[in-house]
Amino acid sequence: MPRALTTRVVQDPSDGFRFLPYLETEPPDLRVSFDVLGGDRIRARMSGASVPALKGTEHKADLSARPDEVHGAAARLCARWKERFVDFQPVDDRGRALSDRRRPYAVAADLRAEPEDELRAVVADLARGGESLLYDTLLRGDDVRTQMFRTYLRAALSREGLRIRFDSDLHLPWTLMCSDAGSTGSEASQTLEGLFDRFLGHRHQIEHTGDAYAWIGPPPVPSQPPAVSLNHDVRVGRATRADEVAKLLAEGTSCTPRTTYDELVRDLGNPDLEEQLMYFWCHGEFIGNEPERHVLAIRLTDGALFDGHTVREVRARHRHRGFRPFILLNACHAGVAGASGDRAFLGRMFIEHGAQGVLGPQIAMPQAFAAEYALQFVTRYLGGERTAGQIAHELARHFATVYRNPLGFAYGLQSGMDVRLERTRGDAS
Repeated sequence: MPRALTTRVVQDPSDGFRFLPYLETEPPDLRVSFDVLGGDRIRARMSGASVPALKGTEHKADLSARPDEVHGAAARLCARWKERFVDFQPVDDRGRALSDRRRPYAVAADLRAEPEDELRAVVADLARGGESLLYDTLLRGDDVRTQMFRTYLRAALSREGLRIRFDSDLHLPWTLMCSDAGSTGSEASQTLEGLFDRFLGHRHQIEHTGDAYAWIGPPPVPSQPPAVSLNHDVRVGRATRADEVAKLLAEGTSCTPRTTYDELVRDLGNPDLEEQLMYFWCHGEFIGNEPERHVLAIRLTDGALFDGHTVREVRARHRHRGFRPFILLNACHAGVAGASGDRAFLGRMFIEHGAQGVLGPQIAMPQAFAAEYALQFVTRYLGGERTAGQIAHELARHFATVYRNPLGFAYGLQSGMDVRLERTRGDAS
């Protein structure tokens, strides 16, 4: 006689396969895409929990702006930060430079001693440029779909504390763009604190993704102690806190210092290179890449150029190996001509070949601030408790609130918003 047998499931292989921990990710609150289509058209798309939508659909609009026009306006905004803020020079009544205040915003990270009215006027100029790039250049247009897209995006950006991903063919200085003055209150937006609050880098965690994505696979086993590297030009930043950053990187870690092109290429060519944090402290410049746009290249102590093409050459055959670092690319890039510089190429190549994310300045950054920023970031990141996106957002607000310095907004993330340094149980934070 047939009878039911008592069964007990002791293992469920399918669940174990379908729900691998490293595939569980938290989606951003807002995802905005700008796709460059044929005929130099830009299609804008937007979705996420922070914008209203019908059954999860996305907002979409074809924009009036053209890619070259947008890139040109973005390059102008970055140059404006260098000209109006970093190189700001106070003068007397006769137009002569004040000898006791030579480029005051470039020589120190702490600007609390600087005249507030003077500082507010400069920041207001930058905020106007950041607002104009977003709304008057990129999102301009009177057609219904563009107006609706602009309205919903403006409403989302007026909030605070969102995790935003700009997944875009256009690499733009998103953190330097601004909400419009009306969204923060007309009077409040004219104070220095109100001006800071208009910058997207102050309001939100932001990352840019494009045609390079971090490799999806099981995370490497974290080394104990954490494996880090210092890739630097020893002549850069001698009068700054750069030495403190170097000491911090070497405390409680396995730190590899590199000062030459050959050392960097040799180690990157190692298929089993496993570093959790790579820190670059050096100069950067744009070099020709005809017929394409100029690309960012960096130089260590020996002066040899290292660029994204070099990354591709040495890592192309090892793309899916254990190379999964987060990269702090603290390299100033100056001298770019107009819109002809591809600011994202070096970071994009690092990400395409294994890096989880790249953080770096989007303008020619003064060394005094760059060293201070690196010290604050590395201190927090090596703790292993916060993500790169949280730290970058925290530092943007910290320097603005405590030091009255907006340069923290000028650091941008390529991917890596949710990356953090993984520690084993034996690691000491």
